[in-house]
Amino acid sequence: MNQDCIFCKIAAKQIPSQIIYEDEYILAFPDIQPQAPVHFLVIPKKHIESLLEAQPEDSELFGHVMSILPEIARQANLAEDGFRVVINTKHNGGQTVPHLHWHILGGRFMTWPPG
Repeated sequence: MNQDCIFCKIAAKQIPSQIIYEDEYILAFPDIQPQAPVHFLVIPKKHIESLLEAQPEDSELFGHVMSILPEIARQANLAEDGFRVVINTKHNGGQTVPHLHWHILGGRFMTWPPG
């Protein structure tokens, strides 16, 4: 855990959040600045600053996240119409919190290009 990281503090329950999914590896909660009618963040409980800092030993975590993302989307009633999953990386990629996280966005048509 990084003591200065807001997502680490959420994962440690030091900052309250509306948790929509949790297991021993990850936590999901609504984004406080939603960019779509449905916008959740999925964070690993392990502090990884960005996708660039992921290590080979994190592959099991990544597989776990990818298997849970569809379940979170189904629970949010996004499966029928679809949704988008995004990982922003570093400043130019739009990452605003230095803790790896996945965005699940849905509830409207997603345009392309995204930014």
